[in-house]
Amino acid sequence: MFDRLSTKLLNISIASLCRTKQLEKAEAAIIDGIRLGVLPDVVTYNTLITGYCRFVGFDAGYSVLHRMKEAGVNPNVVTYNSLMAGANKHCSLSRCFDLLEEMLNIEIVPDLWSYNTLMHCFFKSGKPDEAYRVFHKIILQNISPCQTTFNTLINGLCRNGYISNALTLFRNLQHYGYIPEIVTYNILINRLSKSGEFWAAMRLFDELRGSGYVPNAITYTTVMKYCFRRKYFNKGLEFFFEMKSRGYTYDAFAYCTVVGALLKSGKIQDASKCMTDMIKNGYELDVVSYNTFINLYCKEGRLEDAYQLLDTAEKGGLECDKYTHTILIDGLCKAGSIDGAERHLNYMKMMGLDCLVALNCFINGLCEVGQIDYALKVFQSMDVKDSFTYSSLIHNLCRARRFHQASKLLLSCIRAGMRILRSDQRVVINGLKLSGFRNDAAKLALEIQMAKLLHY
Repeated sequence: MFDRLSTKLLNISIASLCRTKQLEKAEAAIIDGIRLGVLPDVVTYNTLITGYCRFVGFDAGYSVLHRMKEAGVNPNVVTYNSLMAGANKHCSLSRCFDLLEEMLNIEIVPDLWSYNTLMHCFFKSGKPDEAYRVFHKIILQNISPCQTTFNTLINGLCRNGYISNALTLFRNLQHYGYIPEIVTYNILINRLSKSGEFWAAMRLFDELRGSGYVPNAITYTTVMKYCFRRKYFNKGLEFFFEMKSRGYTYDAFAYCTVVGALLKSGKIQDASKCMTDMIKNGYELDVVSYNTFINLYCKEGRLEDAYQLLDTAEKGGLECDKYTHTILIDGLCKAGSIDGAERHLNYMKMMGLDCLVALNCFINGLCEVGQIDYALKVFQSMDVKDSFTYSSLIHNLCRARRFHQASKLLLSCIRAGMRILRSDQRVVINGLKLSGFRNDAAKLALEIQMAKLLHY
């Protein structure tokens, strides 16, 4: 009895250390336990395997299996399920198959979680047909599917572009008495919104509210995010306040989503109040939170405060990303500090960060202060360009009535295989017409059509 209790306490300790990523201490605890006569069991090693697979890698987790066998502890189905989950995390379908074969060779019968993991791995690898065959195998072997099985199936179908099939399955399951969890609704609402079927997602959201379930923080955050993306700011804020009134513990991401939307709609004071509320509630700031704060300060023209915040973030051990520096460069450009923006851009290049979006902001900033020729020089020096790089220059050249130069840039954009905005095409052609160059405008329209046929 004492030995069993001691091993149980050892397992609790190992689990706590693994959860906090202290794997070396977990290994040391096992050694200390053995010295004291407390022998690890299969649960001990399974916990260690899960920790290594999650925080180090599959190979590190698999190496524990060999040590486990050397210690005379036989693996069980949970051992292999943990390893399969580790392989699935790294999208290694071949390793999942190897583990399944290894299980069968030592006469360990796969259970529902083995098949759920394999099905998930097939979906992640872009093989929905094979994943569906695994589901049929579950049914044929008289294994009762669980909520996770159905959620994996629905999410996998959506992930591979079969949203209508996922919805059909969802409705068929309901018809046969399946009661979906809120997680299932969240999966479908997110995937429908992501694929552009926003109103179908909203109908599902209304169905969720009418089904007796109360939407959770994830549901609200999802619908808020897509409301803001579609510029339904009032609707998004309505969901935020509804979420707040229900007493949900919403995370920093929800706050940052709302603040970002308020900034885009020009409601800077409301955004500032929201961020103040976030700090009062004691949320720990991550890189996204810092980026949102820095963006807010730049919108308010408080560049010194923005730089102080950047310094605080870096001193706190946070590694600021390309978005942090791009926000600052954009803020400097809008404040008219082109030299400061260029210095920060050079610093960003020195750090080896992706500067495409920052360069787009810098080019637009140069054009805003009338330095179009320098903007063109920066444009020519860029190794990588996107449609926004071209679009910004085209519009600014047209504002300066340099329509012929804009038309050449427009054609080079199409010939580079990039899609142009209709507004870019329209502003150049209309500019040529209004300037009296009707023949050039007609010629450009024809050249655009020919270029599209050749390069799209």
